[in-house]
Amino acid sequence: MKKMSAFMTTAALTTVLVACGENESGSESVEGSDSKEISLGHTTYTEATAFAHLWTQILEEQGYDVTLNSFEKAFIFEGVAGADLDVGFVAWLPFTDDAYVQKDSEEIEIQEEAVLYEEATLGIAVPTYMEDIHTIADLQDYYDELDGTITGIDPGAAMMGITEDEVMPHYGLDEFTLSSSSEVAMVQQLDSAYQNEEPIAVTLWNPHWTFAEYDLKYLEDPDDTFGEPDDIYYMARNGLSEEHPEVVEWMNNSYFDDETISELLALQQELDNEAEVAATWIEENRDLVDSWINE
Repeated sequence: MKKMSAFMTTAALTTVLVACGENESGSESVEGSDSKEISLGHTTYTEATAFAHLWTQILEEQGYDVTLNSFEKAFIFEGVAGADLDVGFVAWLPFTDDAYVQKDSEEIEIQEEAVLYEEATLGIAVPTYMEDIHTIADLQDYYDELDGTITGIDPGAAMMGITEDEVMPHYGLDEFTLSSSSEVAMVQQLDSAYQNEEPIAVTLWNPHWTFAEYDLKYLEDPDDTFGEPDDIYYMARNGLSEEHPEVVEWMNNSYFDDETISELLALQQELDNEAEVAATWIEENRDLVDSWINE
């Protein structure tokens, strides 16, 4: 078992759960059924949202009373470390989220078998119609066309810090601005530029549904400033594997390859309801889900 810990500053997470978290499960806790209650938390990023809603429905099928909330990234790590959340989605390790977790700690359990997806990548992407740009350093020649801006996501994202503090200075992009907003706003700007075949550069990661929707390419990062590919894990609070070993075993059995995760993320864009997305994917992949539970 590999364990990692959050080192976020301490906060009153009970208050955070009320003030910052959005309860999405639509269910109320059942008095006297503590042994069958599970609290899940996720960031608002596409893959984390999809995994969390999927496991909410799978656990409910197994008789659990599930509470599901979404948070900013830092609160997920803090919530699991403080045992205010039983499970958190997701951690990109060993590189991207190393600012939130450390190895060999007792506060957060991230088991070796808890990999949900392998070889996840970060980068700066542009539409393929920008034919003359191939590397991140080439962005210097597109300063005017891009209005000196790389379009990013929310400022608390680990990849934003990597992009601004490491990638941009390394490739001579000090004059550029990394704009921060949200994943949704970034995609809206990407879509607007794409429809008009206008230049745009965005921070992006894989797996992400936009690579199926648009013709995009990562700019080459020859010096690996974004780091090597990560694996995506779920996180469990310390002690969950002893109190609910079956839940940990089921989650450890789950794994997504490129085909299954692409189907899941595509459904997110096709359907307008995360619960419907999860239910549809489970129905279409019932044998796979059953194998996680019955393995």
